[in-house]
Amino acid sequence: MTAALRVRQPGLLTTIQDLGRPQAVGAGVTPGGAMDRFAHAAANLLVGNDRGAATLECTLTGPRLVALRQCLVAVTGADFDPRVNGEAVPTWTGIDLREGDEIGFAGRRTGARAYIAVAGGVVGDRWLGSMSTNLLAARGGMNGRALATDDVVSAAIQEYPDVAGRSLAGDQRPPYHEHLLHAVVGPHANRLTPASRHDLFSAKFTLTHDSNRMGYRFEGASLEAPGDELLSFALIPGAVQLPAGGRPILLMADHQTAGGYPVVAVVISASMPVAAQLAPGDEVRFEEVSIAKALELRAVQRAALLSLMS
Repeated sequence: MTAALRVRQPGLLTTIQDLGRPQAVGAGVTPGGAMDRFAHAAANLLVGNDRGAATLECTLTGPRLVALRQCLVAVTGADFDPRVNGEAVPTWTGIDLREGDEIGFAGRRTGARAYIAVAGGVVGDRWLGSMSTNLLAARGGMNGRALATDDVVSAAIQEYPDVAGRSLAGDQRPPYHEHLLHAVVGPHANRLTPASRHDLFSAKFTLTHDSNRMGYRFEGASLEAPGDELLSFALIPGAVQLPAGGRPILLMADHQTAGGYPVVAVVISASMPVAAQLAPGDEVRFEEVSIAKALELRAVQRAALLSLMS
């Protein structure tokens, strides 16, 4: 590996993330990894990496980074108005940096998380098979923490990739602007009262500030799912839990591995990138879809990513 970027300003929360530790869930370790798996994969493919290589995940604000050598980078996900040496540059496309160039961000315009990929793949501390930063355990990534001023971000050594001009058109990206989360009914949906089931899939909910990479809490219609207490069971990203207060919780990348709240819906994988780009105060609506529709939407996203590999 070799030094690629130096951090001048780290942004609010910039961490190294890959696809996480799903193989460690059985041991009680949160899966972690990039919140927006589509944007993460696209950023990597735009610079010639394997889609699972580590990237920088930037939350709500972006960092300022100085290139220590020539490198190819790509910025995807949220639009934080990226700039190179003060000049606007496009998102969802490869950007050639020369030694001394500075990439930064003028400010958030849409979305919550941007991803910066570097050709060769960002290199961080590996823990349980992954470089993803686990802030709670202080493991992985950059010494188990967010990036800080003067940190040096390294990347694996590889020949300069021949992917000039590669980009992903807007109509191939997830519909981030719609704030619509497609979901299938959960294993405990039959507990919902008729009125609550109607509200779950028709009312608008607002993402609260009491939300993070572990889970999102929503305000809105109060839902009821009466019944006997449940034994704890395994959980997955996208599960919509309903605690006693009636306010739904959407589990995200760093979710707990087991829990006992009823799961009344599960947001499909194709809608999780949209969820990842929600910011506190955003309104969202859940829409029920069939398994067949969920698979169709996932296939569309897979085809978009495959287009970057041709």
